[in-house]
Amino acid sequence: MNGKVAVITGSNIGIGLETAVGLAAKGATTVLACRNQEKAASAAAEVKRRSGNDNVRLVPLDLADLATVRACAATIEESFPRLDVLVNNAGGIWTERQTTAQGFEQTFGVNHLGHFYLTNLLLPRLVASAPARIVNLTSVGHHYAFGGMNWADLQLEHGYRAMGAYSQSKLANILFTRALARRLDAAQVTANAVHPGPVRSGFGMDGDMKGIVGLGNKVVRLFEISAKAGAKTSIFVASDPSLEARTGGYWVRRRPGHMSRAARDDTSAERLWDESERLVKSAGFE
Repeated sequence: MNGKVAVITGSNIGIGLETAVGLAAKGATTVLACRNQEKAASAAAEVKRRSGNDNVRLVPLDLADLATVRACAATIEESFPRLDVLVNNAGGIWTERQTTAQGFEQTFGVNHLGHFYLTNLLLPRLVASAPARIVNLTSVGHHYAFGGMNWADLQLEHGYRAMGAYSQSKLANILFTRALARRLDAAQVTANAVHPGPVRSGFGMDGDMKGIVGLGNKVVRLFEISAKAGAKTSIFVASDPSLEARTGGYWVRRRPGHMSRAARDDTSAERLWDESERLVKSAGFE
């Protein structure tokens, strides 16, 4: 990946950090797009040390605020003449319902809508750098979005449940990936979704998961794989030559995985795209 530029969101810890190390070790200039710049600076130093590659850059990004998403995209375009890989890795789960700066339910806003906006802003640069790749992190948890997307209450204003919100956002990641893939020429830009596996990382460990959900997260960590192991699929899909022009897929352990029926619903994928465009526009962002 010498001469290539890769942007990884949420790359100051866990899977994102290991993905950055892996891509940097392959020669890519890695761009850590993170909310906490102090932690990102520490992560950048670690990426440089472990990869032996000093071409590591930082850019501020808070997916809970579309204004910073827009600023992040502008900084990337101004700072780098090309963009070969975009890994939409960042995500979260919140026990209690919260909202983003623009008033969207936070799980949906951070895990899906922020990345939807960032990706669309960076698409012209990705196309111009063809062949390029987009990798969207999702989860096997999308199977638990029973009934598919909750179109009647997409912002979960009634009966909020943390795992329900998370599962829906992970379903949205796959639907977005599939709708995006249909809009792109696979010879120019591919879009694929990745489930990293049950990873022992910092996910949900910063105080956002409370009560029985938080306790369960701590217990489950005892049986999870390392972040380094979890990042292998992201690195594979972002860089392996065998995946050239392969798009619209769902990858697990570096192999095609099984999507839920709801994730394979083309009508839902298109509806989510249209609704996401409408929501972003309603907040004053084109």
